[in-house]
Amino acid sequence: MAKAVADVNTELQGGFASDDGEITGFSHMHDSGTGGTGCAGDELNNCYFSKAQRASKRVNGSVEARAGYFAVSLNTSVRAEMTVTNHTALYRFTFPTDGSPTKNQSGPSEPLPYSPLILADLTDLSDSRGDARIAVDPDTGRIAGNGTFEPSFGIGTYALHFCADFQSPTPIRDTGVFQNNRAGSNPKTLRTFADHVNSPPLPGGAWVQFHAPDSEATGASDANKNQNQILARVGLSFFSVDQACRNAEREIPNFDFEATRTAAEEAWRAKLSPVMVDNTGVDASLQRTFWSSLYRTFISPQDYTALMVRSLLDVYRHEGKLPDCRMALCKGFTQGGSNADNLLADSYLKGLTDGIDWATAYEAVISDAEVEPALWTVEGRGGLESWKNLGYIPTDDFDPYGVGPMTRSISRTIEYSYNDFCIAEMAKGMNRTGDAEKYLQRSGNWINMFQEDSRSLLNLTDNFTSCYLNSDGHETYEGGAWLYTFYVPHDQATLITTLGGPDEFVRRLEYLHNTPGLLYIGDEQSYLLVFIFHYAGRPGLSAQYAHRYIPSSFNDTLVGIPGNDDSGAMGSFAALAMLGLYPMSGQDVYLIVPPFFPEVSVANPLTGRTATIRSRNFDAGYRNIYVQSATLDGVPYPRAWVTHSFFRDGGMLELVLGPQESDWGTKEEDLPPSASTHFRVDS
Repeated sequence: MAKAVADVNTELQGGFASDDGEITGFSHMHDSGTGGTGCAGDELNNCYFSKAQRASKRVNGSVEARAGYFAVSLNTSVRAEMTVTNHTALYRFTFPTDGSPTKNQSGPSEPLPYSPLILADLTDLSDSRGDARIAVDPDTGRIAGNGTFEPSFGIGTYALHFCADFQSPTPIRDTGVFQNNRAGSNPKTLRTFADHVNSPPLPGGAWVQFHAPDSEATGASDANKNQNQILARVGLSFFSVDQACRNAEREIPNFDFEATRTAAEEAWRAKLSPVMVDNTGVDASLQRTFWSSLYRTFISPQDYTALMVRSLLDVYRHEGKLPDCRMALCKGFTQGGSNADNLLADSYLKGLTDGIDWATAYEAVISDAEVEPALWTVEGRGGLESWKNLGYIPTDDFDPYGVGPMTRSISRTIEYSYNDFCIAEMAKGMNRTGDAEKYLQRSGNWINMFQEDSRSLLNLTDNFTSCYLNSDGHETYEGGAWLYTFYVPHDQATLITTLGGPDEFVRRLEYLHNTPGLLYIGDEQSYLLVFIFHYAGRPGLSAQYAHRYIPSSFNDTLVGIPGNDDSGAMGSFAALAMLGLYPMSGQDVYLIVPPFFPEVSVANPLTGRTATIRSRNFDAGYRNIYVQSATLDGVPYPRAWVTHSFFRDGGMLELVLGPQESDWGTKEEDLPPSASTHFRVDS
């Protein structure tokens, strides 16, 4: 829950960016923050309280970032460090003691303040605060409160409660609250409201000021270093202020920064430990790309197991629908289909059982397929009458049953088709034969978007002038007709036939990858298109294009994440591709390409088994990126894909590599499964 980092005034999503943006404060989960800059002349009302005024430049080259730790130096001579536990952020601010001149954002050189002041600002990155309250204890300096905020990509509001305590080598000098650009020692409480007049909301919060460090007791030695350091511990809770305080007191009882930092790093090592790689000869930049990508896959959400599925089902029980997007306890915007269906099918096919009520899960996906909600902007599907009766979503659809973006007719048709296939898979596994046949048939509706003489998806209104996130823009979402022509994850066999056969399919797909401006790898829909060469019997081309995008688009530079990471989506693509895998989400299929390492292993903590992929003839120059042959546990293995049983039961997949494509994985019987070739319903 706690993700502490510096916030800059150029970034509204992740908080920090490696640009020249000024630091406005340090927030705990990017919904509520602390921060501040100097008070000229040590006078309270010479302090800068608003984000715009208090923004401070960082010292170039001072940023240090590791798993569980972040640090940066400000041009006010303050060094800020931060680490976290599950529900608590711990900050260590090192203040100067010599009173030497420095330049702040106002321009002229002024003496540094002698009395450090820390403020808690009731704000968030997007200035969405509604009602809020805050109080400061004049004796202990504890600052506690709560506020309501809006999600960054959804509707509604959520409440966050916090509890901040401080440890300082000097006593408290004064406390109080501030509003707008003024502060006072009284009162000790503040309440703000969503007045719908001030936009952004007026700054407001509380502050605590400490006496100056004793200059005679401080110096350059390590023994005296902590004499000018102040620790700030901030507990968080979605339930109450009391719970936030208890979380902080339980998780970091002694304000021990180094112990907390070490524990955070050890927790991350344990989280990443199931994945092991032999990095012999692999360039250090690629190693950093891999591990940083794998790290980001765990940022949000942190639990990818049965708990996530159970949470989705709890949302269904309480809200009446599965979400396509869920953030900050709020309903997020639906971008295409009802894609929680895919996740549930994926989990069902791979045998997750830990406390999951699969009967309720099936009820939930059927609701998505059959019952249109009033507000399908944030849940379920819209246009279901057209979907059921016409077999596609028309442009400018007549839908009096619900409200949502009356666009995206192509991408919604394509995604609804895949959603229904995933439901068909669940129905088949549960012996619901009638449902399996029904949804399998509906999963073929994607072909209704094709015009035979054009051999592509129709998108006649697409003028490429509107933002993809704009609801009155395209009939496709975050991608054009070229992308969605290939976006049929469940039936590539029929798609290949529709496009004129394997050779024509490959020609068109390569044209898409090789023509500037047609494909943007920074959106999730594009990932699939790197690997579907497998279905045309060309797995070597999947490997070739994986090596094109990594490292050209995914690397360890400041621009090494295309687009925004979308809660770890970009990291997931890069990490899995470098492991030699692409999971067909919603199916029991992992496509195989040679890993970027001589050997990779994934341990299953539930079964105690380990799956290993070993490459013979591996070369770190990546000339040998084509599989010539393979064995699984010593037995010849002709397929360029595996099922989840490989990771559940473990095994050794050995790939023999070479510099040219081979016939491995090319025979028709060895191609990955498609709905039209492998899905059978037994009556």
